[in-house]
Amino acid sequence: MKTITLFTPCYNEEKNIDALYARVCKVIEKIPNYNFEYVFIDNASTDETLNVLRKIAAIDNRIKVISNVRNFGHIRSPYYGLLQCTGDAVIAMVADLQDPPEMIPKFINEWENGKALVLGIKTQSKENPLMFLVRKLFYAIIKKISSTEQLKNYTGFGLYDQKFLNVVRMIDDPYPYFRGMVTEYGWDIKTLEYTQDKRGGGKSSNNFFTLYDLAMLGFVNHSKLPLRLSAFIGFFSAIVSFLVALGYLIYKLLYWDNFQVGTAPMVIGVFFFSSVQLFFIGIIGEYIGAIHTQVRKRPLVIEKERINF
Repeated sequence: MKTITLFTPCYNEEKNIDALYARVCKVIEKIPNYNFEYVFIDNASTDETLNVLRKIAAIDNRIKVISNVRNFGHIRSPYYGLLQCTGDAVIAMVADLQDPPEMIPKFINEWENGKALVLGIKTQSKENPLMFLVRKLFYAIIKKISSTEQLKNYTGFGLYDQKFLNVVRMIDDPYPYFRGMVTEYGWDIKTLEYTQDKRGGGKSSNNFFTLYDLAMLGFVNHSKLPLRLSAFIGFFSAIVSFLVALGYLIYKLLYWDNFQVGTAPMVIGVFFFSSVQLFFIGIIGEYIGAIHTQVRKRPLVIEKERINF
């Protein structure tokens, strides 16, 4: 019998774990001829998440738990946990109940039909409309500027064949953009549409800084456009500055006694070009930061405990 590994990363999800576990059990009970296991990785939660996982693991040996020694962030911990899954196929879903477990049979069916990756694409969302719009805008931008094909409204929810995960394990990346890896190194991809539910209990750990981190990681890993854009804008600004200066000089020579240049054009020009320089210094800094992260070769996470492995 083939083994399907279900995988969920957790951080402060004590109010959602039991409900998610119950929904998953209800679904997989109707799917015969497979062995199921469920891997959770807890990213050093500060609430009772780990204790809830321990209780479930004590009564169900299919539940496997990895506990980190500290919070390693929303990028590294889920990626590390996914690589620890050993089933013939791995189905990843979030802990906040926004990814419907009822999609599991459809994922498995497409996988059995020969698809290596079966990915959930959210076409609608019951979350905050503004956040959904912001995310949709991000996906549209990165799809346009990326050097590789990107999937719009794909958040990581889906099924991954173990052969694909073996390819990913060969990539030595301490701070990976997994969504980009899927489209760059994946094959036989099938997408299934779904409506994203509202978050269950508790408060999301995502904020502006985590979303910005994810967005910049996607840009830096899959596009050189920002760097090239800085060169183009710098060249264009230099030409405009030269033409404006030449125009002022000619105008002054023709109307020497009547035309007063004043300091306003100089002040405006200094502030404009300074802001352009600072913006692109920041862009270059993101790329340098990514290089710095790569060369340090630090481990993705450090484990504190494993349960039922």
